[in-house]
Order: sequence, then structure tokens, then C-alpha cells
Amino acid sequence: MRYELLRISIPVAAAVFLFLATGPVPGATESLSVYLDGDYLRVNLPHLDFLKGKPLERLKDGATVIFNGQVKLTSSPNSLFPLAQTVASFAFSYDIWEERFSVTKLTQSREARRTWKHLSAQAAESLCLDNLLIDRSEVPPDRDFFVQLELRADDAKDQLGIIGDPGINITRFLTELFGRPPRSPQERVLFSSGPFRLSDLKKTEVRSVRG
Repeated sequence: MRYELLRISIPVAAAVFLFLATGPVPGATESLSVYLDGDYLRVNLPHLDFLKGKPLERLKDGATVIFNGQVKLTSSPNSLFPLAQTVASFAFSYDIWEERFSVTKLTQSREARRTWKHLSAQAAESLCLDNLLIDRSEVPPDRDFFVQLELRADDAKDQLGIIGDPGINITRFLTELFGRPPRSPQERVLFSSGPFRLSDLKKTEVRSVRG
């Protein structure tokens, strides 16, 4: 079934795409759109394009690459204190014969993890955004807010063991990770847009929640 998504796209307050090692900043003029899908706030970026540079090279060399994602709402573009926040972690791999990606959403329980296979680069990137959603009840009902999308690439060997530890809370781990500067600015994607207001966002027909 196909759903038409109604979006309100507000002029960008700040938009930065940091894969500095790849040359000129692509997508810096892109506008991060925000919309309501049922009871969730979602973000969309038509040309996200983060599968490139060193992370893509590692994938094509047969390595697994972790992408940690965060969407947060703030009261101002540079605020360090989120009004609401969602985080998720995704393990990417690449089939050199099919030239397709597989993505596993990492969860607290290994049994609950879900994997999507045979994905194009665009479908794999979109899947990450589909799994970064904020409950509508957490969105400020009567004040402007800004939205920030951040994705960081990480080496799987540094993270998979930590997330698989039953004593580690994955949400707390990722929240603390995003509270620290990235180890490699060349492998970070950051978009910030706004202001938005809940009453200005159109509500779509309900889609299923992935993950």
C-alpha cells in the first residue's frame, strides 16, 4: 500500500554535511523536513547520501560498519539540552557480488534484532531514518523547536561487543556517545533545521513502525 506523506519544509536554520574527506560539502543547502506519521514525528532528507568515503570503502573491503543515529528536538539551534531524543544503532554490510547492502538494527536482545537484505544504498539510508522516530507526546505542543539529525560511522569491532553485553543499556550507551565529540569528524553527518511548531505539521496515514 502506498501512502502520500504530507510534509512541512521550513527554511533551514543550519545544515551541515560532514564527510570532509570526500571534498566539497554536498547537500549543505538541503532542507530537513519534519512530519507526523500517526503518533510519531519523523524526519526526511531526499538526498541523505551518507554511504560514501571511508565507511563505504570499508564495507566494500568486507568489513561491517556501524552507523549510530540520533534525532533530537531542541529549543534553539545550538542547545545542548534536548527536549526529546531518539537514538538507534545499525550494522551495515555489503555484498560485493550483488552490490547490495544488508542492515541490522541493533537491539538490547540479540533475538529481537531485525535484518533487512538486498537493499540499494538509498533504501539502506532511508531505513535508518525510518527507525529514528520520536513519540508525538514528547514533542512540545505550544512552542517552536529545532530538529537535529546526526549519524556517525564506527568500527563494528569497537561496538558490537559492547552492545551485545546484557549489562549495557543500549539507549544510555548511545545517548552518552552522542554527548561526546566524534572520534572522526570525517565520518559524521549532521543536519539541523527549524524552527518548527507541532500545529504546523501535517499528519499522514499511519505507517508501520520498523524495528
